[in-house]
Amino acid sequence: MSHLSSPEDENSCCESDSQLVKQNKGRKVRGRTQRGHSGESTSSSSCPDNVPMTTVDGGYVEQAVGSTPMASYNAERMRRKLQFFFMNPIEKWQARRRFPYKFFVQVVKIVLVTIQLCLFAHSRYNHINYTWDNRVTFSHLFLNGWDESREVESYPPSVGPLALYVQNEFFETIDYAIEGYQNLSKAIGPYSYPNEDNSMAPLHLCLYRYKEGTIFGFNESYIFNSEIDTLCLNLTGNVTEIGSEAYLASKDVIVSFSALVKATLEMSVKTVNFKAAGPIAPPDCYQFNIIILFDNRDHDGQMLLSLDAEPIRLNCNGNIEYKTESNIDDTLRSILNMLVILICILSFALCTRAVYRAQLLRGQTVQFFRTHFGTELSWDGKLEFLNMWYIMIICNDVLLIIGSAIKEQIQRRHFAADEWNTCSVLLGIGNLLVWFGVLRYLGFFKTYNVVILTLKRAAPKISRFLLCALLIYAGFTFCGWLILGPYHIKFRSLAITSECLFSLINGDDMFATFTTMSGKSNMLWWFSRIYLYSFISLYIYVVLSLFISVIMDAYDTIKKYYKEGFPESDLKMFVGTINPQDYIAASTVDEEEGYSFIDTVYRFFKCRRRNPASEGPTGYTSLHPKP
Repeated sequence: MSHLSSPEDENSCCESDSQLVKQNKGRKVRGRTQRGHSGESTSSSSCPDNVPMTTVDGGYVEQAVGSTPMASYNAERMRRKLQFFFMNPIEKWQARRRFPYKFFVQVVKIVLVTIQLCLFAHSRYNHINYTWDNRVTFSHLFLNGWDESREVESYPPSVGPLALYVQNEFFETIDYAIEGYQNLSKAIGPYSYPNEDNSMAPLHLCLYRYKEGTIFGFNESYIFNSEIDTLCLNLTGNVTEIGSEAYLASKDVIVSFSALVKATLEMSVKTVNFKAAGPIAPPDCYQFNIIILFDNRDHDGQMLLSLDAEPIRLNCNGNIEYKTESNIDDTLRSILNMLVILICILSFALCTRAVYRAQLLRGQTVQFFRTHFGTELSWDGKLEFLNMWYIMIICNDVLLIIGSAIKEQIQRRHFAADEWNTCSVLLGIGNLLVWFGVLRYLGFFKTYNVVILTLKRAAPKISRFLLCALLIYAGFTFCGWLILGPYHIKFRSLAITSECLFSLINGDDMFATFTTMSGKSNMLWWFSRIYLYSFISLYIYVVLSLFISVIMDAYDTIKKYYKEGFPESDLKMFVGTINPQDYIAASTVDEEEGYSFIDTVYRFFKCRRRNPASEGPTGYTSLHPKP
């Protein structure tokens, strides 16, 4: 038996729908409509399942499939839920007095992380500078032929590499290092031997040789086996008296330089760094593992000589006379590390929760569009629920947590070797992303949001443009490396060639690039001129100009959107204009949103009186705007 509605029910239904139409004046909602045989929309005075398209002041509202008073109410409820979701923290505060706790957490995090980074950067600079100064000192003490002009890194290098060319120089260098190590107490630096009784420790010499490597140059023949044998021995006893060559001969060790690939001479030195000491910072103790490398891999008659010193931080025994070791500095730094880890964990939890809830709302919206409008939500509409700012914040939280944990372990000397570089990379990238996250809040203001929208608009075109420019750049890079590499210092390797060309694009050191080309081949000299003129003209006058024009085109488009309105997806068209002033706080807690602790405290102290007539049954807000 079919149910027939009375005229009173129909009139009340239409009055309810007319109120919703007035609220959504000028708003377009996608959906299917009931149309006549002529293809035009029809009108009706009743409220059947298929509600017709109602014209309002030249605009129209397409009602959903199966629209009823309850369906219209559900549509408005979903609309208001989406409106509240797309509000920024300021609008949410105006609408429901919701405290922007995620923003507050980010502000606290950026302060703590920046303080932590500044302190760590200062400590790392002191550490690296102290290590470099000691390496220079060890070079003067243990390297034969070291000159102070090699202490300053310059480009192009002012001096050639430190190398050995005669066999006797190899043994003389070893003897010089042994003598310097024996006279360590005469050095200005507070250096000691690694033994507990401060006695001289033996030096460790390792020879890396081909298993067979004999050359007969007079008749162009050789005996060669590429397998490498390693021979290591300690230089002890009377090595300082008879010399290293005689000592090796007494051990039946013959150095064949035609088969020698490389050799290393290792020693260890302990010291204490008073420079870091201050009112609350105790001195640091280090052990330097010194390695002198004899590199003969090229077998070109030039054995390169270098020295490296790896620092290992040790646990100091403290002031043995006054017994007043201060740990205040370590304690404060540990507290700061713990605070950074805790605030990052809180930020990670809040942002992960926000991303998860956004995806739940996306699923509800997709289902709503299917059942209410009979259509699928567009891809652009689905992307509205993916907040890349939160994804970036989650990534920097992970980096900062790991970096702070490593920093704490370094501070507590739990690592056998310092992990300064790994920790600095994690903290540096994390801090970079934290500061980038501030752009999200600046984007709430029109003036600052222009930059973000311009970059977002230009990103696809810039990516395609850079792909084409990169292909041309790669061709120039490989060509310059192959042809000019043997004759030009700035084209010696593929990486150096790419760096040189990138510098030329920015107008750096052009004249030096032209003049440092070798003149051994006239053909290559003329080719270098044509090559450099072509690359510089193409990239500076053409590619860079086009690159700037792509960005300017996006900027002009954004300015046009600000004047005429931004293009909207079907989701944004359904949501409509967001006005926080139209929201009235509800009296009941919604089953999905709920009140936060800040909201509860605010309502308790404000003692706000609930008005049942203005409250929505869903716990969000009333469906009627404020008078």
